Amino acid sequence: MNSNSIGIFDSGIGGLTVAHAVTTLLPNENIIYFGDTAHLPYGDKSSSAIQAYSIKICNVLLQQKCKVILIACNSASAAAFELVREYVGSKAKVINVIDPVVEYLANTYPDKTIGLIGTKQTVNSNIYRKKIDATGKGITLKSLATPLLAPMIEEGFFNNNISESIIQEYLNHPELEGIEALILGCTHYPLIKTQIENYYQGKVTVLDTSEIVAKSLNKYLSENDILCSMNSHIKHFYVSDYTASFETSTKIFFGEQIHLEHYPLWE
Repeated sequence: MNSNSIGIFDSGIGGLTVAHAVTTLLPNENIIYFGDTAHLPYGDKSSSAIQAYSIKICNVLLQQKCKVILIACNSASAAAFELVREYVGSKAKVINVIDPVVEYLANTYPDKTIGLIGTKQTVNSNIYRKKIDATGKGITLKSLATPLLAPMIEEGFFNNNISESIIQEYLNHPELEGIEALILGCTHYPLIKTQIENYYQGKVTVLDTSEIVAKSLNKYLSENDILCSMNSHIKHFYVSDYTASFETSTKIFFGEQIHLEHYPLWE
């Protein structure tokens, strides 16, 4: 048993979909969430910039003695995971949001054609393609960068005609023809999962990666006997830049009202 916190970080509030999935599955765990809102979105940043931000955030989480650091951002998982893991060393376990999904695909969709939508950083990194090919499971991956979706969701434009048009424009792209399942390769996208499912009308399985990642984290904590058995469930939410309107919008991502504490990374 280990009551130390699980640290979760993202470029903004998109990772709150992962944090919510984690708290739902692991209600006893203490959570420290860090949203780097001063530098969002990560999807159009360089790898070196994302790495610098990630290391700075990890220092914050290590200072608070997190037992696990979960990179709840596909762009940061693609650009900074290996560096972060090396930097953190034995101080904490580092988990990204890509490896659990690849493992799930390898076990569930061998020899199938899978689609992926995500930021430019995630898609252009080819990280999913490399990792899926490495499984040797004969999975064909069709990837499409969908850069308008994350900022659209951040601004609250979903479940309306504006988002419907943008989503359909992307999903109509020839690159996604013939897929049997679709990876939501950005932690913002679970908020438009229903709209995407409506588009496919049951013909394509839409994979909510936040749930897959939460189950993988649960498995790791259980296997290493570091689950928190006490009913403490303390949650702290930090952002590197703060606005009241931003705090209001977090309710949409997390599913309940939460308080954000301002924690600037550079002063």
